Amino acid sequence: MPSTSAPHLWLRAETKPMEHRAALTPATAKILLDAGFKITVERSEERIFDDEEYAKVGCPLVEKLSWKTDAPADAYIVGLKELPENDDSPLHHTHIFFAHCFKSQAGWRELLHRFDAGNGTILDLEFLNDASGRRVAAFGYMAGFAGAAVGIDVWCHQKMGSKEKYGALTPYPNEEALISFTKKRLSRAVALNNNEFPKVMVMGALGRCGTGACDFARKAGIPEENIIKWDINETKKGGPFPEIVQADIFVNCIYLNQKIPPFITQELIDGERKLSIICDVSCDTTNPNNPIPVYTINTTFDKPTIPVASSNPYPLEVCSIDHLPTLLPRESSDMFSHDLLPTMLALKNRAESPVWVGAENLFKEKLQAARA
Repeated sequence: MPSTSAPHLWLRAETKPMEHRAALTPATAKILLDAGFKITVERSEERIFDDEEYAKVGCPLVEKLSWKTDAPADAYIVGLKELPENDDSPLHHTHIFFAHCFKSQAGWRELLHRFDAGNGTILDLEFLNDASGRRVAAFGYMAGFAGAAVGIDVWCHQKMGSKEKYGALTPYPNEEALISFTKKRLSRAVALNNNEFPKVMVMGALGRCGTGACDFARKAGIPEENIIKWDINETKKGGPFPEIVQADIFVNCIYLNQKIPPFITQELIDGERKLSIICDVSCDTTNPNNPIPVYTINTTFDKPTIPVASSNPYPLEVCSIDHLPTLLPRESSDMFSHDLLPTMLALKNRAESPVWVGAENLFKEKLQAARA
């Protein structure tokens, strides 16, 4: 286990296309440095924060992906999304990131084998939980916020009758710019839709993610009565739910931790429906328990939607981008890093931190499953 005196954090450059967020912002890096941490930052042209912002607070800058060869053995390699693809080399360090391998996602066993081979460790950001079981930091609010924005914009695109496929998404400088853009698009689309606003159904409306989705819908100008909020009370009877296909936009924000009946089925989308866009913020695409089993691939910022096959000719598209908060990268990074900061400070005494001990124990449990 790394020394408790002065933890060394190595902020790696993200390699996932269109990922502009950072697990540590310059502001939180400064607080950690002042607390005695050492922080090395890899240069990145994609990150929303300029390299110089980190250098200004005292972080040495190094080349992209240099953690593989230059990071000391006791350094924590800190990131957000997947490690570089097409690499099966053993992993020796302790990595703090969203590994996406603890819920039997595609490639989970192979990734854990790499850590097993190198005697490395995953401290998964998704599973850093406090004493009550609540995650200490999450992008959920901004994921829902961005997911509702994309869902509404795709609906606008459909209603405006464009023959062009819905185009690439690019990040916005701030929340106000995104809301302003959506309001203008929505005004035009509603005018072409007999002055009727779309009905937006949010599944998991009481959670962080669902709250973000509902908040964006309101800020964009969707009337309150057109925002359909479902949570555990509405879903306890078990799906599928015909009510979903009677909404225009479906935003799925649930946190899947067990097998549940599907929310929608092929039979439902083949029947009569108003539904024309699904934004699956939860993105359990490769999870064997995916409750939206009508698509099979994640979409991307350059190709945000794919058509869903249906015998009903009315269009139906799905957006399943697994890093939607990067639509607002600075704000989402600031929020996440601020919430994560107390837990990062606890790395000084990792063995005495229930959050970190719990994360390490979970890794060991999953490692044993991968070996079986």
